[in-house]
Amino acid sequence: MKTIKTRLIVLFTIFSLSVSAQNKAFEVEVVGKGQPILFFPGFTCTGEVWEDTVAELSKTNECHVFTFAGFGNVAPIEKPWLPKIKNAVEEYIKENNLIRPIVVGHSLGGALGLWMASEEIVVLDNLIVVDALPSTGALIMPNFNSDYMIYDSPYNKQTLAMSDEDFEAMASQMAQGMTMNIEKKDLIKNWMIQADRETYVYGYTDLLKLDLRKDISNIKIPVTVLGATQPYGKEAAQKNYKEQYKNLESYNLIFAEGAAHFIMFDNPEWFVDQLKAQFKQ
Repeated sequence: MKTIKTRLIVLFTIFSLSVSAQNKAFEVEVVGKGQPILFFPGFTCTGEVWEDTVAELSKTNECHVFTFAGFGNVAPIEKPWLPKIKNAVEEYIKENNLIRPIVVGHSLGGALGLWMASEEIVVLDNLIVVDALPSTGALIMPNFNSDYMIYDSPYNKQTLAMSDEDFEAMASQMAQGMTMNIEKKDLIKNWMIQADRETYVYGYTDLLKLDLRKDISNIKIPVTVLGATQPYGKEAAQKNYKEQYKNLESYNLIFAEGAAHFIMFDNPEWFVDQLKAQFKQ
């Protein structure tokens, strides 16, 4: 009887750990002391994308560096992926009693920051959006309608069925235009390859479905947008940003001249200087 009971306890413990792992929306590394900064990486990226930035800012701030589920070595979670990420981040802020944290979000991470700031479920102090828009879907699709973004689509099926070789070739091509820093292109490609395939497919659907162009009118905290000028040039970038952010009453738009999507890789010193300047305001 004791043996059976012991086995049941062990099985229950294993089951509990398994459920906990499956529902873990992210991993966080905390470095430094001071006012908290939450660093949200872009799609498929790990917290490593902020390594140089955090090395500098952790001297004055408590940096919470996120890697989301399905990316890097973090186990995937069930869909809907992005809403679960948002809810879990907000719970993390509450549970850890983070008072008026600053959010720095790149790409997907910037969209997540805008979503949180527009709903005000948690109180943020400041939001720095790094080359991100309120609606990624509207940027790449004419006459965009978020209702058309569904999991069961031909494109998603095709991507899920891709061979590893074909997916790597696609990732390599995509990484080429994301940074001007030649040494970082393989790193970006490898993040894409390492990502859980279903998270890559369905998580991106979640991102495309997210349309905050109207909701950002609710944002009351200071917002700074750091935009890239490459590969399409400053004029085109400025047009896209002004159109998508037109409902946000007040924000500061600053362009990183000569930088592509990964501004923190292409112009790291300028990037850190901009963050520090915004924190002082």
